Amino acid sequence: MYGGVIPFGGTFLVFSDYLRPAIRLASLSKIKVIYVFTHDTIGLGEDGPTHQPVEHFAALRSIPGLIVLRPADANETASAWKFAIQHKGSPVALLLTRQGLPILDQSKYPSSDNLFKGAYILKDADKPEIILMASGSEVELILKAAEKLESEGKKVRVVSFPSWELFEMQTEEYKNSILPKEVKARVAIEAGVAQGWHKYTGDGGKVISIEKFGASAPYEILYEKYGITVENILQTSKVLLK
Repeated sequence: MYGGVIPFGGTFLVFSDYLRPAIRLASLSKIKVIYVFTHDTIGLGEDGPTHQPVEHFAALRSIPGLIVLRPADANETASAWKFAIQHKGSPVALLLTRQGLPILDQSKYPSSDNLFKGAYILKDADKPEIILMASGSEVELILKAAEKLESEGKKVRVVSFPSWELFEMQTEEYKNSILPKEVKARVAIEAGVAQGWHKYTGDGGKVISIEKFGASAPYEILYEKYGITVENILQTSKVLLK
């Protein structure tokens, strides 16, 4: 349908609702289109709930064939863009935060190109007792929570989970290596509705999510109000580890 030109576009994630018919048709037709959606959570702040996505992660993930990537930092974003450029046969959506995020040191953590596998271990322990998982801006929070849990003698695995679709394409062996069945204590955190996460947390895990619309305030206040915090991860983890 086209030659060397890759169609792409970008807007606030909340406005993906207006693009949904086009995204659906691109997926149905297996057309390579790259969608770049920014301001992906209540973290956009003072614009308020009309502009704050809550249900949009789940809405996009529900479109068959669409690959959704929610990178955790600048390195994962570069890897996500590389994947989007190389990928053929379906559209790709990048979901990006508005607020600044720390860059994960590539000399300390695994290569961000592990994003191509959908989920990968950022930090591990011998025989982990609990798995913390997140996508996007919430990866920073689970890393901080893991440090505090480790200081209390807990064995923690931290998983960056930028793409459910890519993770589901991996072998069962790989998926089980990331989320071993014997580790029942699992916490997932994402600043949107929980829909879909329970598949990965299982019956013994918990999902920290946002199940109502946002509000107008600085993002730090909103994250505290809605429980998207290190402290909430710690409290939830400790309940599961009892």
